[in-house]
Amino acid sequence: MASIKIGDIAPDFNAESTRGPISFHQWLGDSWGILFSHPKTFTPVCTTELGTVARLKDEFARRQIKVIGLSVDNSDDQIAWEGDIAETQGQQVDFPMISDAQREVASLYEMIHPNASDTLTVRSVYVIDPNKKIRLTLTYPASTGRDFNEILRAIDSLQLTDARKVATPANWKVGDDVIILPAIDDEKAAELFPEGWDAKKPYLRVVKLAAK
Repeated sequence: MASIKIGDIAPDFNAESTRGPISFHQWLGDSWGILFSHPKTFTPVCTTELGTVARLKDEFARRQIKVIGLSVDNSDDQIAWEGDIAETQGQQVDFPMISDAQREVASLYEMIHPNASDTLTVRSVYVIDPNKKIRLTLTYPASTGRDFNEILRAIDSLQLTDARKVATPANWKVGDDVIILPAIDDEKAAELFPEGWDAKKPYLRVVKLAAK
């Protein structure tokens, strides 16, 4: 199977989950989505991650993002694990977890890393847009917890740059200056950004976006 790349259509699948059967594309609907995997249930780093994602519920909702997890365990174990997460993290898990005991979805999304394990998933993240396209991929080792604030920041950039003809610089956050795309010439840029911009170089034009 060819490697999944940014811009590819996210593979569709049907699977069992802690919230019942999931038909992935249908479940996504016209929302953005985050699909993220865990090595297995009842593991320490994953417990903190799932609690963190649950606490970010309002942030995901504000961006019209649906979140779904996956582990290579059955739904009964995952539901039991949710009790531990609520107890230790102070937050109830409110999103589905895919039961992938046969590793079908993990294989489809290349979440099994043979250099780490031939049975357990690594910490993979796929950000998927409303057109079902893969827009961002991240893979962490099993020992390193993910920074979901960074994932939200990246989605803020993706949503902004989809809507406006700009790119975001290093360490950008909502409200910071952005960069006019090199493909936009100065004449067109003057129409799009009538307040003007700071041309650091002809190819590096920094602009503050007016609120829409």
